[in-house]
Amino acid sequence: MTSAAQVPKSGARQAHPEHLGHVIFIAAAAAMGGFLFGYDSAVINGAVEAIRDRYDIGSAALAQVIAIALIGCAIGAATAGRIADRIGRIRCMQIAAILFIVSAVGSALPFALYDLAFWRIVGGFAIGMASVIGPAYIAEVAPAAYRGRLGSFQQAAIVIGIAVSQLVNWGILNAADGDQRGTLMGLEAWQVMLGVMVIPAVLYGLLSFAIPESPRYLISAGKETRAREVLAEVEGKDIDLDARVREIEHAMKSEHKSTFRDLLGGSFFFKPIVWIGIGLSVFQQFVGINVAFYYSSTLWQSVGVDPTESFFYSFTTSIINIVGTVIAMIFVDRIGRRPLALIGSVGMVLGLALEAWAFSFDLVDGKLPATQGWVALIAAHVFVLFFALSWGVVVWVFLGEMFPNKIRAAALGVAASAQWIANWAITASFPSLADWNLSLTYVIYTVFAALSIPFVLKFVTETKGKALEEMG
Repeated sequence: MTSAAQVPKSGARQAHPEHLGHVIFIAAAAAMGGFLFGYDSAVINGAVEAIRDRYDIGSAALAQVIAIALIGCAIGAATAGRIADRIGRIRCMQIAAILFIVSAVGSALPFALYDLAFWRIVGGFAIGMASVIGPAYIAEVAPAAYRGRLGSFQQAAIVIGIAVSQLVNWGILNAADGDQRGTLMGLEAWQVMLGVMVIPAVLYGLLSFAIPESPRYLISAGKETRAREVLAEVEGKDIDLDARVREIEHAMKSEHKSTFRDLLGGSFFFKPIVWIGIGLSVFQQFVGINVAFYYSSTLWQSVGVDPTESFFYSFTTSIINIVGTVIAMIFVDRIGRRPLALIGSVGMVLGLALEAWAFSFDLVDGKLPATQGWVALIAAHVFVLFFALSWGVVVWVFLGEMFPNKIRAAALGVAASAQWIANWAITASFPSLADWNLSLTYVIYTVFAALSIPFVLKFVTETKGKALEEMG
């Protein structure tokens, strides 16, 4: 998908107050894709142990079922842009909503393990589409004066989706008397957890009929009359619509559509700046953040925490994730991307190292000793907080800003792909690593968090306050 146009100064007008509420509704509706992104990514946390028990599988097979959704994510993210350029942003959202619904129903009613894995891939494809379509649509519809704040709706929706999924899982587990395989509404509790996603998916689909198509797409499709109507809706009827249409047309014609070939160069295949983007993506995942969202219930149960309490701790971790994300949104433009990343790295090292220490103790009566148990719990929340207030947001800001205009789109695609692959590697390896040695697994994550500090200091340049055209 083509990126949002950098329009001349005359197009950067504030929406009139009477239009702002409508624009906020449009952005919030589009961000429902982000909510489903977060919800579908994290809801599996409540079903992990039940899936292991029902299908009597080992850690390696279990990890593949959990991680296989990421294959769908990568494919969805890679193809969503072209689909949206061909049929429109709204139609793309509607396809994603249908895929979310189908995935939820299929995952709740699987015939066998391979069947469940297939529906996980379908859901992953929808996640990948939502990860691309939401931010692009909001950037194209939002007035320039509000673009940054409205664009943050997507990240906020993702972390809220994660938190809501954990709250719903906890509620369902309590309704099933603490048994993940307990009967509820004629199904096992874990099946209900996965099926509940139908509700927000249907809402997402319905909202897509209530918001307008992107003016940028409408102009590219030759529908200038409708594009003018939408521009009047979001920017006010007193703007010069002819000038705005010409600005968008000019920006589209002058854009360079980067290709993979543009990224080649230097001594190591890719240009150095591309490797820095890949490095940021890999470090973001190799600190083990998605273990906290995919496996936290399993993790706590493995050290003797009651299943119901483990689900509650997953929810509280998600709340901390929201708090950290809000902190990042407040400070990323005030203190800068680089300092925030370094602060986060130091905090993550502390949290992960304490978790590694706590998990190194032998279980007593199936539980960690009291002191180590509390240290592990607090440290896990510290880790998530520092990740959320730094790398969770900063990496995406860096990737959107750090590349030269000529290669931005292609380089961002490569970096995002590296992120999905790294995510898959961590997700697929954790159950087996945890069976091998849980403490040393966290030592590995701690090492990557520590290595991120010299990486940022040596290779990453601050982008705060720089125009995109300055990135060379």
